[in-house]
Amino acid sequence: MVKAVVGANWGDEGKGKITDMLGKESDIIVRFQGGANAGHTIVNDYGKFALHTLPSGVFYGHTTSVIGNGVALDVPKLFGEIKSIVDRGVPMPKILVSERAQMVMSYHKNFDAYEEERLGGKSFGSTKSGIAPFYSDKYSKIGFQVSELFDEEMLREKVVRVAEQKNVLLEHLYHKPLIDPDELYKELMSYKEMVEPYVCDVSLYLYNAIKEGKNILLEGQLGSLKDPDHGIYPMVTSSSTLAAYGAIGAGIPPYEIKQVITVCKAYSSAVGAGAFVSEIFGDEADELRNRGGDGGEYGATTGRPRRVGWFDCVASKYGCRMQGTTDVAFTVLDVLGYLDEIPVCVGYEINGEITKDFPVTHLLEKAKPVFQKLPGWQTDIRGIRKYEDLPENCRNYIEFIEREIGYPITMISNGPGRDDIIYRSR
Repeated sequence: MVKAVVGANWGDEGKGKITDMLGKESDIIVRFQGGANAGHTIVNDYGKFALHTLPSGVFYGHTTSVIGNGVALDVPKLFGEIKSIVDRGVPMPKILVSERAQMVMSYHKNFDAYEEERLGGKSFGSTKSGIAPFYSDKYSKIGFQVSELFDEEMLREKVVRVAEQKNVLLEHLYHKPLIDPDELYKELMSYKEMVEPYVCDVSLYLYNAIKEGKNILLEGQLGSLKDPDHGIYPMVTSSSTLAAYGAIGAGIPPYEIKQVITVCKAYSSAVGAGAFVSEIFGDEADELRNRGGDGGEYGATTGRPRRVGWFDCVASKYGCRMQGTTDVAFTVLDVLGYLDEIPVCVGYEINGEITKDFPVTHLLEKAKPVFQKLPGWQTDIRGIRKYEDLPENCRNYIEFIEREIGYPITMISNGPGRDDIIYRSR
């Protein structure tokens, strides 16, 4: 059976923990899109980890971790990450890398930084991980696929052609040092050396695994609102963040995805620029940010303070709809225990009219939140394992949100640890 774990909002919903938890019953965990530009924070028996490229199942001995063809593969980052977990006592994970995955090159990161510098105040708030230049090259058909590392003659010719094209921009637009084709070839050969033992025909491997009845978990990065088609364009990422893309980014038929677990946070948070209707500011935001997550709301990749706000039913309902949600995993609920009342955004006021439907970006920029306040539970709920043992106001909060978004909340995370989870029947 194939399941997907994806985000409903701007990313940072707590997918890492849910993937780590579901990894227990999975044989194979596949990262199907994105790159090392966003991370998952995981707390388990080995300690606290921020993963960027590795699938969250690497902490289990029985799982195989797969880098799918849809991933922006930063080879040195991947192998640095493997070393960092092994150095902390985690057994060497079983890893496969799709021969069709494409590689993030050092010049992609440079171009990312140069473009942000050139745009100045109009920049996209990139993490400078090279993601937009990488995907731009992939679709311009001048990216480097892992399989190409094994055809040296073709590679030497392509390196010259790509350097020539990039150097026009470096010289005339950015006024930066040019790419030397020989150095670029050496960079690719160093990647070949690292990745060669793990290269695999991933779609064939997954086809056989599905036939054998293996449990496969597809792991997405970021969330619905960062999707380039359906998100808050242009403040989006460069690969599709939707579960439907899991079929493409892993190389399996779409009908094989039987369960879509969409992760929603009990409040809202976002790293980076873009419309965020329920955002809060000042002391109120600082308190929520510092209490949030495990050690506060700061990006796993960037360390940047996350923007925070109250739960947004409009954005979450839309995010769940776009994902094809079968189950909602509701995370960091324990964080809200300090509040005597909790605002929830139940609608947007746009040009004097109230809507519950998520609009396109230029209207989103004008939207004002319509809040409804619910009574808080003012107690610590960590350690509770049964839904009926949660305080009444806490259950009322969950059930109110479930009605507003229209999708079943079947998992509730009430702490950072692997076992801090409450299962709830539909």
